[in-house]
Amino acid sequence: MKRIKINKKKLLVFAVIILILSVFLAFENNALQITYYTYKTDKISEKYDGFKIVQISDLHNKKMGKNGEKLADKISECEPDIIVLTGDLIDSNHTDIEYSLNFCKEIKELAPVYYITGNHEKWLSDGDYKKLMNGLSENAVTILDNDFVKLDEENITIIGLDDDSLNSFTLNKVIENADKESMMLLLAHEPQFWDEYNTCDIDLVLSGHAHGGQFRIPFTHKGIIAPDQSFLPEYTEGVFEKNGKTMIISRGIGNSVIPFRLFNRPEIVCVTLDVQ
Repeated sequence: MKRIKINKKKLLVFAVIILILSVFLAFENNALQITYYTYKTDKISEKYDGFKIVQISDLHNKKMGKNGEKLADKISECEPDIIVLTGDLIDSNHTDIEYSLNFCKEIKELAPVYYITGNHEKWLSDGDYKKLMNGLSENAVTILDNDFVKLDEENITIIGLDDDSLNSFTLNKVIENADKESMMLLLAHEPQFWDEYNTCDIDLVLSGHAHGGQFRIPFTHKGIIAPDQSFLPEYTEGVFEKNGKTMIISRGIGNSVIPFRLFNRPEIVCVTLDVQ
């Protein structure tokens, strides 16, 4: 029987490469990044210059500490005035409602929390969906399900679209009775409806859903694939401007069908309002 010779040097090199790749992937998928944006507006008073909005999107039940403390601690660094959750707080494939609610308990101590559904909430069973919504309400999270709320002192109106209703008809209906003189902040989970949002009387959109394109091409702003946008999608992260309106897309925190990211670290978005 012929012996198979093992090249120990090559085996060691292979093992080192695998170790480096594993560490790199772990970093890419867990090293939280805060992205800071400034949004200029003349619709709020100078008193609220510097008002901070922190956006968390697409958590997908990703474990960031026992009850999300690691993520909550990172959010606290931003010193938020409000926190907005723009959908897919849970993942319909490995749902952990208790973890999501415990995370909300952590962040509600930092600032008022506003929430909209994503597609994964819509894919839950009726029982799980009800449990999540009831739990959010019990934890003082404001659910904006095709509804709006005005922050009177700040002169900001926050509008939320249900993930089944991302169209201009619904949005126009929701804001019929809103104060158009206030700064109109729209929370809408899916960014590929930008043209729909853009036809309506809003100022700033915060969105997610695209996971930053999952795998990003190094040294570019291009993602490889995104839900509902296929390959080389247009709307994956960053700022888009049109007709005097602005959309900011978060790369999100967690993963779903594809279990890892590449050149695409999990992201907390912090928007500071600059009064003009």
